[in-house]
Amino acid sequence: MGYSAVTTGQFVRIHQKSATLADRALALGIDFLIVSLYITGGLYLLKKMYDHSWARPSDTVYFILFALIPIFYFLIFEIFTNGQTIGKRVMRIRVVMKDSTPPTFGAYLLRWIIMPIDVFITGGLGAIFIVCTKHHQRLGDLAAGTIVIKEQNFKHLHINLDEFNYLSHDYQPTYPQAADLSLEQVDIISRTLDDIKNRHKRIERLANKVCSTLHITLDSGESYEEFLKSILRDYQYYALEE
Repeated sequence: MGYSAVTTGQFVRIHQKSATLADRALALGIDFLIVSLYITGGLYLLKKMYDHSWARPSDTVYFILFALIPIFYFLIFEIFTNGQTIGKRVMRIRVVMKDSTPPTFGAYLLRWIIMPIDVFITGGLGAIFIVCTKHHQRLGDLAAGTIVIKEQNFKHLHINLDEFNYLSHDYQPTYPQAADLSLEQVDIISRTLDDIKNRHKRIERLANKVCSTLHITLDSGESYEEFLKSILRDYQYYALEE
């Protein structure tokens, strides 16, 4: 299905769904339509200007306006609009690195250079790769390490562990069962600890629920809050170890 989940270095889990061939084809069609309208409209205006002797553009101006700008359209838009062309924005898709970070200039440049091979030179070989690869990547994406994702499925679940110190190299987890928690469950624990309203009752109920789910016997000398914090630290340890 093209789904993937990534835990970033900032301890943010990102669930994402890769854009399909149809999404990307429609976005590309919109972009080509925009470029075509730009060239047609620009040439028409320049012809009017030329006919009325308002201006007589040089060959250099023609080259810049109707060769360089259309050629660099995809590269310029993706770099300056965070991985989106106009077509991608309309289709709500975006280019990101495989770890969900913004692409580097080199990544944008590489996928742009290979785009003619994907689309024109090979007669659409990139479409075959989009269909056959797990994350729907064309050749340019595979070379650059990028994927195109659907924005509506680009969900960030921030695990707020700023209150904890980074784990030391010799850190020993207390509850190995924490590795079995889902990110959504960890997010609930984190938000409960951050909540102020009815805090103590909610923490107690949640701690008991976690103990029941993970089959943990809570140490009588450990408070519910400290237990949940330990669970979060242990989850962080196992997540980073993975």
